[in-house]
Parts: sequence; structure tokens; C-alpha cells
Amino acid sequence: MSAEQPRLAVYPGTFDPITNGHFDLIARAARLFDRVVVAVAESPGKKPTLSLAQRIALVESTCHALPNVSAVGFSSLLTTLMTDLDARILLRGIRAASDFEYELQLANMNRAQHPDLESVFLTPAVENSYISSTIVREIARLGGDVSALVPPKVVKALAERFSTP
Repeated sequence: MSAEQPRLAVYPGTFDPITNGHFDLIARAARLFDRVVVAVAESPGKKPTLSLAQRIALVESTCHALPNVSAVGFSSLLTTLMTDLDARILLRGIRAASDFEYELQLANMNRAQHPDLESVFLTPAVENSYISSTIVREIARLGGDVSALVPPKVVKALAERFSTP
């Protein structure tokens, strides 16, 4: 009799930067699944503010206390990464009804490419429901305080990125 395969969930995103909302979902997923892989997309088309290496390091730093969570960078199709990881569960966050429509399209497209994939949607804690990486980047770019929205190392990374010489 073979042992049951560990339940592995992959949480993909650009994480430019990782926010308290992302971390909330990762921590809750870490309680639901045996392993969680945070898949940091290279996404050159989005012109990320932080490098892929910085984003991976910030995810690892933020999640260091969660032993069943790891981070990996990728530049392939998500379905290719899922095959490479032998993963079947995609974790996605939904902040509002408007997110659901887009996420449903992605889930259906991913399933069309890889029929064994299942998407699991989590909603953020109320205090994180308004946070987005886009808003955080804009506030930081304009010199605002993002310390209530992101982990301390992200505050530092953004301050360094947007400091004027």
C-alpha cells in the first residue's frame, strides 16, 4: 500500500511586492495543505518594480516561519510549472466580485490546458481586502507610508527602490 501523495498547492502571482494580504492567504493555505509553493512569475511584460530575485527573496523572508511554504520563480506557462511540480491545486485570492470574473476565466483556461488542475479560491481577511500590489507600489513611489500594508523588509526594499539619489 503506497502512502498518499502530499497535498500541494501552488499560489502563483507576480508578488511585486508581496503584501500583508498575500501573506494572509499563504498562512491560511499553509494550514490547509501539506505544502504550499509560492510561484513568483517573472512577468517582464508587466515591467515589475522589483527584480525576480528580490521578489523571491521577499517571499522567502516573509514566509520563513512557515516550514511547509517555499518560493520558486518561473517564466513559463503556469500549466508547465504545475506539471514540473507535479501539482494539481492552484490557489488564488479573490478580494471582490470583480476579481471573481477574471479568476474564473483563468481557472477555465488553465483547466482547458491541463484538465487535472483545480483552482481553490480564498478571500482575504477584511483588513486586507483593499490591499493590492499596484496600490502599494504607487503609494511607495510617491513617498507614502506602506508599513501597514506590507512586511517590514518590503517597506525597506520599496524605499530603496524609490529613493532619489
